[in-house]
Amino acid sequence: MKVKKYVAANMSEAMKQIRSELGNDAVILNSKIAHTGGIFGLFKKRTIEVIAAVDPKPKYQQTPMVKQKQMNPPKIEQNNETRKQVLQNIGSAEQKPSGEIVKELNELKTLLKSLPAGSFNAAPSYPVPLQLVDKLLKEQEIDPSIQESILSSLLEKWYVEGTNASIEQVYSWLGKEMIKRISTIPFGGISFFKKYINVVGPTGVGKTTTLAKIAAECVITHKKKVAFITTDTYRIAAIDQLKTYAKILNVPLEVCYTIDDFKKAVQTFNDFDLVLIDTAGRNFRNKQYVEDLKQVIDFDHDIETYLVLSLTSKQRDMEDIFTQFSSIEIDKFIFTKADETSTYGAMYNMINKYNKGVAYMTNGQNVPDDMIAVSPNNIAKSIIGVE
Repeated sequence: MKVKKYVAANMSEAMKQIRSELGNDAVILNSKIAHTGGIFGLFKKRTIEVIAAVDPKPKYQQTPMVKQKQMNPPKIEQNNETRKQVLQNIGSAEQKPSGEIVKELNELKTLLKSLPAGSFNAAPSYPVPLQLVDKLLKEQEIDPSIQESILSSLLEKWYVEGTNASIEQVYSWLGKEMIKRISTIPFGGISFFKKYINVVGPTGVGKTTTLAKIAAECVITHKKKVAFITTDTYRIAAIDQLKTYAKILNVPLEVCYTIDDFKKAVQTFNDFDLVLIDTAGRNFRNKQYVEDLKQVIDFDHDIETYLVLSLTSKQRDMEDIFTQFSSIEIDKFIFTKADETSTYGAMYNMINKYNKGVAYMTNGQNVPDDMIAVSPNNIAKSIIGVE
């Protein structure tokens, strides 16, 4: 299978190039509008990019019409978009004058008519292994734009590296592709570059329990001198819960009601390696909550902030929570309750949308267990379902 990308001023010119180089048996794999050049974002040139392919060795020989009536016609396994999908790609790329739309559609129809019968089918346009990937990404609720981009990359790899890849190989490609897209974003647990670790988030996501797990890891595994600060003075039970963890781990705890209390606690823990700060979980839709945090915590004081989100939440709610906390510099996410869901796509979507990595993922209530430091590899495995 020979695959090549063509860039032309319009579909008509692209069609001529494809016919000239690949012949009339070529099929269109993808097409999109692109803009190149320009100065300071202005005067960009509009072009169309078309990926076309041709199989130099046809998979079957046509049989006489008499015999075709006696047997099922052979299926051509082409991995093209359907007519409707191609038209949507062209039409949705940008808003254009109606005359230009009609002209472009007519050019496209002419090209489609010139292709062999059966090149476009009503069936899914991807090979079977990629159809399974498509289904998986949809079930995991990966954002459609990310999903389309990933599948486009896998389809190109399918043709370049051979069309006999097994589903295991394709899943391996998928994992590597997903990892590559987030590999430049910082991931992982506490690095001890900053002394103060602050966790924020809505009510019920497990901030206090997660903080206790982090403290246990730092005390038991890293042998660090750790202390707690809590500003969660809205719930007595929350203070008692943290006091219980502090007693078990043999670490001190200071309760802060004001910014002055916070500064005193900072002085008290001056010779400690790490100070973990717990905050109140309140209605994230109330903007005053974030403003109240600023009245108690000095966010300019050698501090790193993690936003805690539950994987059982809707992505829209996660985005609203992030927006609400946007006035505070969020360094990384912590995703909790991984054991209470089988859908992890929202996690990948949030990482891509906000360019923020993940520090930890929790999958249970046990302290100090049921928590892992996260890497891009962990994220991909969670979504693909590979242990």
